[in-house]
Amino acid sequence: MSPQADLPTAPHCLAPSAEVAPASFPMPEGACDTHAHVISDSAAYPMVPSRIYTPPPAPEAKYLAMLAATGCSRGVIVQISVYGTDNRYLLEVLGRNRDRLRGVAVVGPEVTDRELEALHAAGVRGLRINISFPGGGLGFDAMELLAERIAPLGWHMQFLADGRELPGLLPRMRKLACPGVLDHMGHMPAALGPRHPAFLAVRELAAEHGWWVKLSGAYRLSDDYDGFKEVTPVAQALIAAAPDRMLWGSDWPHVAMARMPDTGRLRNLLPDWAPDPAVRNRILVDNPARLYGFPAIP
Repeated sequence: MSPQADLPTAPHCLAPSAEVAPASFPMPEGACDTHAHVISDSAAYPMVPSRIYTPPPAPEAKYLAMLAATGCSRGVIVQISVYGTDNRYLLEVLGRNRDRLRGVAVVGPEVTDRELEALHAAGVRGLRINISFPGGGLGFDAMELLAERIAPLGWHMQFLADGRELPGLLPRMRKLACPGVLDHMGHMPAALGPRHPAFLAVRELAAEHGWWVKLSGAYRLSDDYDGFKEVTPVAQALIAAAPDRMLWGSDWPHVAMARMPDTGRLRNLLPDWAPDPAVRNRILVDNPARLYGFPAIP
């Protein structure tokens, strides 16, 4: 069986749409998409047999074209679960785009300090813990140990997990040695509403403990593809609580979904979530520049 061959538990995903709706608001210079993935079209980068989905190729050229189409001059590539701890393609794409891209890697607990330093030199600024889409790498058991090791590098730890687990994890997360980043506003049904204990835990981590929240994945939180109206009060509550800790991400190429969203329409949700252009600029430009260490805009 070839590395990308069909597996009984790894159905093939839809490809992202080539059409991107134009921006409904002026995109600021230095805007950053803080959450997307790249997937090589070469068999030289095999996917892990333990994956639960098989994504289509989303190589560097298509990723950069998506950034341009959404009006983003900067981006953060997050290691996708199907590659496990094999960060090679991520690092190669970063190496060809050093000024405009940063990365979030996945490693095992046995990673050496030298390997972490090499990742930093390549443009990696965080490690990801992914419980929702297993495929190798870090779990919750390793987070305190690795948080201690990456803190001197100025890195963060990024979490993709069902946010309904957060209230029980708060005692550990409050004491984490490095900042945390929560994917997809906590990654739970938006219908729970902004007063649900899980969303209150997300808000607390951002407003009181210096964590960051990605305003991404609206289509993972709601089936309302006409406007994701259930997501709006949640996003607005998070932005109001900690505007300096909010980030925007496309989540391109939108893997493991039965219906494909328009990446441009996802970006166009921002004016409803943050009507003030100054707040949007913080979300799109200032906040990611601080977290990922992008150079100042001339």
